[in-house]
Amino acid sequence: MGCCGSTERPKREWKPLEDRSCTDMPWFLLFVVFCVGMGGICAFTVVTGGAARLVFGYDSYGNTCGQRNEQIEGVLLSGLDQTDKKFVFFLDPCNIDIVQRKIKSMALCVTQCPDEELRTYGDLKRFAMINDTELCSYELAGHLYPGHPERFTKCPKLPVPQSKPLPVFNRCTPVDISCYAKFAEAVVTFVSDNSLLHRLIAGVAASKEIIIGLCVLALVLSMLLMVIIRYISALLVWILTALVVLGSLGGTSVLWWLYIDHRLNLNDTLLKKAEEDQEEQESSRENTKALLIYATAATVFTVILLLLMLFMRKRVALTIALFRVAGNVFIHLPLLVLQPFLTFLSLFIFWVYWVLVLLFLGTSGNPVQNEETGLIEFRLTGGLQYLTWYHALGLVWISEFILACQQMTIAGAVVTYYFTRDKGRLPVTPILSSVLRLARYHLGTVAKGSFIITLVKIPRLILMYIHNQLKGKENACARCMVKACICCLWCLEKCLNYLNQNAYAATAINSTSFCTSARDAFVILVENALRVAAINTVGDFVLFLGKILIVTSTAFAGVLALNYQRDYTEWVLPLIIVCLFAFLVAHCFLSVFEIVVDVLFLCFAIDTKYNDGTPGKEFYMDKALMEFVENSRKAAAAVERGRGRVKEEAELTAMAPGTSSA
Repeated sequence: MGCCGSTERPKREWKPLEDRSCTDMPWFLLFVVFCVGMGGICAFTVVTGGAARLVFGYDSYGNTCGQRNEQIEGVLLSGLDQTDKKFVFFLDPCNIDIVQRKIKSMALCVTQCPDEELRTYGDLKRFAMINDTELCSYELAGHLYPGHPERFTKCPKLPVPQSKPLPVFNRCTPVDISCYAKFAEAVVTFVSDNSLLHRLIAGVAASKEIIIGLCVLALVLSMLLMVIIRYISALLVWILTALVVLGSLGGTSVLWWLYIDHRLNLNDTLLKKAEEDQEEQESSRENTKALLIYATAATVFTVILLLLMLFMRKRVALTIALFRVAGNVFIHLPLLVLQPFLTFLSLFIFWVYWVLVLLFLGTSGNPVQNEETGLIEFRLTGGLQYLTWYHALGLVWISEFILACQQMTIAGAVVTYYFTRDKGRLPVTPILSSVLRLARYHLGTVAKGSFIITLVKIPRLILMYIHNQLKGKENACARCMVKACICCLWCLEKCLNYLNQNAYAATAINSTSFCTSARDAFVILVENALRVAAINTVGDFVLFLGKILIVTSTAFAGVLALNYQRDYTEWVLPLIIVCLFAFLVAHCFLSVFEIVVDVLFLCFAIDTKYNDGTPGKEFYMDKALMEFVENSRKAAAAVERGRGRVKEEAELTAMAPGTSSA
C-alpha cells in the first residue's frame, strides 16, 4: 500500500497535462458535508430566531422587537406583541461591561427613540404621552412616572440623552457618544492622552485623500515590481551576496580586533597595577574570554558561509534564471496579477459571513436569566455549545481552502505555460482553464491539503490562547514550554505549506491524488536539496527586499506629499497606515510571484530529470533556463576535461623510462 492507503505505483512517468481525472473524491465529499454543516448552523440561527434577535434586537424579557412573540415560561413580561415597537432602547446606555464589551443596562422595545434630552421624570411623562411610547418598564403607566416608587430602578437614568436609531440594527444610540469614553479608553489602551488621540484622528481625517492616493501608489508599485523584477533580480542577488560576505568578514575582523585590544589592555593592567582590585581583573579576564569565544564562533560561521557561497554559486545563477522566467510568465499570463484581488475578495466575503453567523449564534439558544442583572439572555446550552467550536473549525479550514485554491490555480496556469513548447499556442485564458480544471477535477485534493494545515494550525492557536492566559503568572517554565510548542508547530506548518504547494503543482501536472503528488514532489525536492536551499534563501530575501523597496518608496512619497501640504500637523498615523497597507499589498503580490518561482523550479527539476535535449526528449524550458543548463554543461565538461588531462599526465609519467627501476 502507498501513502494514505493509495496503491503503490511503479516508477513515475511524468506526463504533463495528460490523463486528467478526479482526485481525492472522498475528501471532496467530506468537505461538501462540512460546508453543509456550516450552512446548517446559519439555518439554525435563522429558524430559532437568533438572526432576528440580532438584527431587530430584543428586550430584557426575551421579546424580539418589531414582531409577535411567544411566552417564555417563568418570565412574566414575555410573549408581548411588539409589532409597532421596532427600536431597542437602553435605560442606561453608558453602563458598559469593559471586559465583555457589552451594555449591561435593561433594554426595552419602543416605538421611537428620544429625539431630545429628557432631564426629569416629567419630561419622560410628556414624551410618553405625546409619542405614545413608554421609556420605562412595560408594567409602569406613562402618567405615573413622576411619582411611582419604582421609577429609580425601572425608568431610564436621568438625564436621558438624545438618541438616534442605528441603521439596520435599530438600536437607540446617544447622539453624544461621550458616555462611551471609558469604553474607548479600554479599547485604545495605548493612548494615555485624549488630546493625542483627537489629534491623530484629525490628522487621518484631514489627509484621507493623500492616504488613498498613497495606497493606490503602493498597489501600482507592487504590480510593476512583479514585471520588472526579472531585470533587477541579478543585481539584487549579487548585491545581497556581496553584503552578506562583506558583513560577515567585517564583523569577524571587528571581533578579533576587540579581542586583541582587550588582551593588550589586560596585560598592561596586570603589569602596571599588580595590586589592583582582584574583582576588576577577573571581570576583564571574563570579557576577554567572551570576546575570544565570539570571535572564534564568528570565524567558524564566516568560513562555513564562504564555503556555502562557493558551492552554491551555480544555484544562485539558477535563482536568477527562475526570476527572469517568472517575469515572462506574468507577461504571458497577465491575469495572474488579479489573483490577490480575487483571493482577498473571496476571503473577505467568507469572513463577513462567518462573523455574521457568529453574532447570530450569540443571540441563539435557550433563554436564561442572568443571575447578576436579572435580565434574559439567550445562550447555547448542552450539545448546542459545540456549534461554536464547529463554526471556529470552519473559519480555519475554509480560509485555508481558499488560499489553497489560489495556489492550485496559479500552479495549473504556470504548468500550462512551462510545458507548452510553442508559447504562441497557449490557451486564450490559462488562468480560467486552470480554475475550470480545479473545479472539475481537484477540489478534493485542495480540501485534503487545507485540512492537513488546519490540523496543525488549530493546536497552535489553542496554545497561543493558553500562553496569553499564562501571562502575569509565576509559572515561567510552563510559559516557556508552551512557547516552544508554538514555535515547533509554526515551523511544521510552514514546512507543510511548502510541501502542499509543490503537491498541488504535481497534481496539476500528473492529475494524481494529494498523497501521491506530495510523495513525488518530495522526492524531486530531496534530489535538488541544494537548489531548493538556494532558491528559498536567496530568492526569499530578494522578495523581502522588494517588499522593503515598495514600503520605503511609498513612505518617501508620503513624506513629500504631507510636507507639501503644510496644513497636516500629524504625520505619524497616516504614514503608519500607508506603510502597513503598502507592506500588506506587496506581500500579497510578491507571494504570488514566489509561488510562480517555486512551481517553475519543480517543473524545471522534472524537465531536467526526464529530458536531456536529445530528439524525442527535448526540453520544455524557457531560453533563460536553457542558457543556465548549457552553461552548467560547459562547466561540467571543462571540469571533466581537466580531470582527463591530469589522468593522462599521470599515465605518461608512470610509463616514462626509469620509472619502474626507481
